[in-house]
Amino acid sequence: MITVSASAKDYLDRLMAEEKREGDTFVRVGVKGGGCSGLEYNLHFDVERKAGDELYEDKGIKIVVDMKSLLYLYGTELDYSGGLNGKGLVFKNPNASRTCSCGESFAV
Repeated sequence: MITVSASAKDYLDRLMAEEKREGDTFVRVGVKGGGCSGLEYNLHFDVERKAGDELYEDKGIKIVVDMKSLLYLYGTELDYSGGLNGKGLVFKNPNASRTCSCGESFAV
């Protein structure tokens, strides 16, 4: 399961409204090879589910993850950080053994 913090929900709701996304729009979360730690997060809005996708919903936000990525992301919380070091979505991934300083890549 992947969860969404209250601040991430507010941020995603604002983003969807700004991009005029509605209806069956969901957040696709995935993992791909790359980044300075070996694996990097991939996140975007989507409307088309693929075979093998898992759908989760938390606080009204629909999240879709492919099965391969779910192995690395199970238990992750999407959070929003609006501090001085930048703002955006942050992955709180309990499976990551280390992350890079920017938080966009990780290793298991």
